[in-house]
Amino acid sequence: MPKVSLKGQQMPESPIRKLVPFSEIAKQKGLNVYHLNIGQPDIKTPEVALNAVKDNALKTLEYSHSAGFESYRDKLANYYQDHDIQVNKSNIIITTGGSEALLFAMGSTMDAGDEIIIPEPFYANYNGFSVASGINVVPVISTIEEGFALPPVADFEKLITPKTKAILICNPGNPTGYLYTKEEVQQLAELVKKHDLFLIADEVYREFTYDGDKHYSVMNVKGIEDHAIMIDSVSKRYSMCGARIGCVVSKNKGVMEAAMKFAQARLSPPTLAQIASEAALDTPQEYFDEVISEYKDRRDTLINGLSQIEGVKVATPKGAFYCIAKLPVDNADNFAQWLLESFELNGETVMVAPAAGFYSSPNVGTTEIRIAYVLKKEDLIQSIDILKEAIQQYNSK
Repeated sequence: MPKVSLKGQQMPESPIRKLVPFSEIAKQKGLNVYHLNIGQPDIKTPEVALNAVKDNALKTLEYSHSAGFESYRDKLANYYQDHDIQVNKSNIIITTGGSEALLFAMGSTMDAGDEIIIPEPFYANYNGFSVASGINVVPVISTIEEGFALPPVADFEKLITPKTKAILICNPGNPTGYLYTKEEVQQLAELVKKHDLFLIADEVYREFTYDGDKHYSVMNVKGIEDHAIMIDSVSKRYSMCGARIGCVVSKNKGVMEAAMKFAQARLSPPTLAQIASEAALDTPQEYFDEVISEYKDRRDTLINGLSQIEGVKVATPKGAFYCIAKLPVDNADNFAQWLLESFELNGETVMVAPAAGFYSSPNVGTTEIRIAYVLKKEDLIQSIDILKEAIQQYNSK
């Protein structure tokens, strides 16, 4: 029998989705499952985006330009300029989700065997993108005790080798919800200038910051124009995960020329989704004000509830809509599966994402879970009660 490729064997499972078969079985048994495992907001997509597709009079669903519609890139550049990011349409390539933007960025800056340094825990699919690109992740660990703040620059510097080509951050962070300060971003900027590296920033949660904290983009930093690459997406900003529209943004002409060749190879991003995404840029500020207020309320509900469960340690997120919780269990993977296979409270259970899959270091995060607070407050309160009872039963069995 022909063998699967080594790359295929090395591709990691998603810690977010790998327990789906168990949740399906739980639902078939009649259980209500609260999905805390995946960042799929229940927030409504802006009507202006949905109407742009619904009311469209297209007769032929054509390819777009490989870089995306010019009108969309122009309008998107104006959005960034309003956020003090001085770019134009030539600095933007529209992609099929932020995922493709990351693949384009990696493919345009790194060769097989090169290394990328990433603070962990990090978005689990960075592992998959790296395997697909033939590059090696070099992790630098941030800790729950420090609130997942940026590790000291010295920790990054000692990991830099001739094969190091880039540093990748997610800001605000998935899975931690950590928001990097202006000073931390500037420290990384100085480091990539010193060692002539790229600084890739996944900024898809830029709108979601709390407690008066402001997002500071790598594109705001002066003097690293040839080093900075920004990844963005409409998925979370407008609750449009299914649109699969993102972008890669850089002022480095060589990078954008290379990324354009990747874009041409896949022809074009989806036409209808671009129409919706372009229209979404007209979403009024009131929409974001309400959404951010709602997420802050959910965050506070979740963190307060988790903090009252004996033995649980949690860091308060400053952005995005995720947190990492350290549980008093022997193994979070086993616990998460047991929740779906063997536990219920009044006909309900919860699905969480084991956090070990958000690390590339072995045997790290094995008692941690990621929770996405994308459910309404009432569901979060129920979920906290279920987790509290489940931990007690799991540890007594």
